[in-house]
Amino acid sequence: MSEDDKELEQLKKRRLAEMEKNIALKQRLEEIPISKKTQPSAREILVKNLGYRGLEVLQNAESQFPSETKIVVEKLGELLYSGEISEEIDGGKLLALFRSVGINVRMQTKINVEQDGEFVSLSDKLTSKSSNNETLIEDDLDSQ
Repeated sequence: MSEDDKELEQLKKRRLAEMEKNIALKQRLEEIPISKKTQPSAREILVKNLGYRGLEVLQNAESQFPSETKIVVEKLGELLYSGEISEEIDGGKLLALFRSVGINVRMQTKINVEQDGEFVSLSDKLTSKSSNNETLIEDDLDSQ
């Protein structure tokens, strides 16, 4: 063998050793995240599948009935994780579910009405109407 061939063989061996080292390092790095990855909690699974106002209903339920809600959330998380439930759960569906199992979650209700082309809350409209009536009554009393 010539000197060039020996040099080429040594370069090949070094390159092969580097490649093996890189592969081993890559495999070790891939194994670490797998062991660190855990199944997401039932609540995390549920939150990912909540639709319009679903999170609001869930938060109200958790604050009003913490232990009962935890049981429902665990079961829903299992069903979502296994694929038995695949649809998005909006606030209305979640509220109906809680009420069907006897958890009467109270939601803050706000009714808006249109007044002069703008939406105002019903309580504001009634308050302004009653203050206008009081002013009219005072004006009537003052004129007498």
